[in-house]
Amino acid sequence: MTDILMEKCTAAKRAATVLATSHGEVRNKAISLMADALERDMDKILAANGIDLKNAADNGMRASLVDRLTLNEGRIKAMAASLRKVAALPDPLGGGTVWNRPNGMRIRRVRVPIGLIAIIFEARPNVSADAAAICIKSGNTCVLRGGKEAVHSSTAIVASVKTALADAGLPADCVQIVEDTTRESSKRLMTMNGVVDLLIPRGGRSLVRAVVDNATVPVIETGAGNCHVYVEKSADITMALNIVENAKMQRPSVCNAMESLLVDREIAPRFLPLLKERIPNVEYRGCPETMEILADITPATDEDFYTEYNDYIMSVKIVDGINEAIEHVNTHNTKHSECIVTKDTAMAEAFTAAVDAAAVYVNVSTRFTDGEEFGFGAEIGISTQKFHARGPMGPDELTTHKYIIEGQGQIR
Repeated sequence: MTDILMEKCTAAKRAATVLATSHGEVRNKAISLMADALERDMDKILAANGIDLKNAADNGMRASLVDRLTLNEGRIKAMAASLRKVAALPDPLGGGTVWNRPNGMRIRRVRVPIGLIAIIFEARPNVSADAAAICIKSGNTCVLRGGKEAVHSSTAIVASVKTALADAGLPADCVQIVEDTTRESSKRLMTMNGVVDLLIPRGGRSLVRAVVDNATVPVIETGAGNCHVYVEKSADITMALNIVENAKMQRPSVCNAMESLLVDREIAPRFLPLLKERIPNVEYRGCPETMEILADITPATDEDFYTEYNDYIMSVKIVDGINEAIEHVNTHNTKHSECIVTKDTAMAEAFTAAVDAAAVYVNVSTRFTDGEEFGFGAEIGISTQKFHARGPMGPDELTTHKYIIEGQGQIR
């Protein structure tokens, strides 16, 4: 396994120089052909996905995770559409600023690719296409290591991608798939110093934590989303019900779904019964005050308020105003996406200023923390750290810069 993995990474590393010096139009052509290939090879991809879905059923995978794994004609067409949007974005490479020094030196600061990017992800086969497109757009080669749950789907997608790269005149080695899904392959990628320039984990908290704790190569921390919605006392009740329902129910298996609800004490007796009537098919885990208002719900433990469920479960806490809400969010969140529902501009400003998260919403569902919704076409992940990249990462976030200095023989 190790030799095969090294061969794949070495091949991608060699291809990096070719890709980094390619013209933006060539990279855009490759991404457009990748989109075409996904649609052309749809039957093959769906057949491979069928194997993964059968294995998921045999292994008792819970329904919310099966949803993340499932591909269909509509989702594959949506993947292709996202790739075409990536191709249409401005070229993230080059450009930059120019200035002259008193000694006559001319300095240019230009954007360049990072190099070879490894992505470790779980049961979301669409990551294969999104990550490949964003890496190609930004001039980076990539090695994709998905979870065993989606290995057949991801392998089929990457086969289509490689064909498109070759058709565009770029090395097919620009994108590699690791078919070995043992822990050893992940650990090897985490320590491939000098070969892997950046590692991005995309998945649940345990995956991200394992990478952050064990990697010796540079890492951008992404993904885990313990997201909150705070219904402030001035909130429009109908709006709040709509936002909470969408944030929790529209797709509970994803990282920008709401996991925890905070409700101001003043409106909790009115709001919570309406919510339970509106969303009856969720397991509510409430604080003691919540349990006094809602009958027959589960008591919330402190661990519940730290948990990313990815399921039809939400923790609920009644708070005494904006300060307690902010303190609770900043103590329990994963720095991903947080929302306040309010009519009070001062409360909105206080929340957005004090809450520590990559995306902070006012009267908008957390479900919009997404590369396509932000206008990036797709995303390679959602960074929850504070350095270099934060929030949905598109092509710009996969570049660094270098200085080019020109002169006429200056010495110091």
